[in-house]
Amino acid sequence: MRVIETIADFRRERAKITGALGLVPTMGYLHEGHLTLVRRARAENDSVAASIFVNPTQFGPQEDFASYPRDMPRDLAMLQKEGVDLVFAPSVPEMYPSGHDTHIEVGSVTQRLEGARRPGHFKGVATVVAKLFNIVQPTRSYFGQKDAQQVVVIKKLVKDLDIPTEVVVVPTVREPDGLAMSSRNTYLNPQERQAALVLWKALSLAKEMFSSGERDAERFRGVMTSLIQKEPLAKIDYVSIAHPESLTELDRAEYGSLVSLAVRIGRTRLIDNIILGP
Repeated sequence: MRVIETIADFRRERAKITGALGLVPTMGYLHEGHLTLVRRARAENDSVAASIFVNPTQFGPQEDFASYPRDMPRDLAMLQKEGVDLVFAPSVPEMYPSGHDTHIEVGSVTQRLEGARRPGHFKGVATVVAKLFNIVQPTRSYFGQKDAQQVVVIKKLVKDLDIPTEVVVVPTVREPDGLAMSSRNTYLNPQERQAALVLWKALSLAKEMFSSGERDAERFRGVMTSLIQKEPLAKIDYVSIAHPESLTELDRAEYGSLVSLAVRIGRTRLIDNIILGP
């Protein structure tokens, strides 16, 4: 496994690779969710690259860029064990040198849900992902369903800008009790970790309601909100029943509808989602 820190060096190594290359973009502090992406990439490509880069442009002024968990030696050991061929681990100045002033905005799908509450977040995501696609030139790129809106944004980015990579979406990996795996889970103390299960309880309730024949989207939102509000440590940012591509809010839930939520547990903001139907 080669660890590469500059764009020029990565491009030289990329030129030596023949066959399909899979890319797993990460911000590091890896967990089983990331490794599931790596294994999928390993199974479907001749070579695998992973990136480790905590991207400052997708964090707001009051967000956790400085405190975001980092452990490069641990991450590299995990990636090597999974058979990754190349790791791109650039510095911030390498990705955003002095004078960098070009950004990508994807449009209406970035203005809802996370985008409405984190202004500029998806501009940062789209820009860094486009740069990674340009540098790595992956045949396939792997993203987790847990960041559902991010997946929608990246798929539209690839389609609209004719980027020659296949976006592969991998189901959310969960802890045994249902909590979606996230690097930010490390922020939770034991009491908050227990309280965080309310996200999965609310999504599971939505699944049960849909299976029982409920289709009124406002009814879904109301029942899920009531359940979450019973948890004293939880503060709701949003509960959404939306179209899976446009992310517009729905009046009626259908097969394929995206049920997503963002909830603060103490000082930690968590997101999760499910797709309705089998």
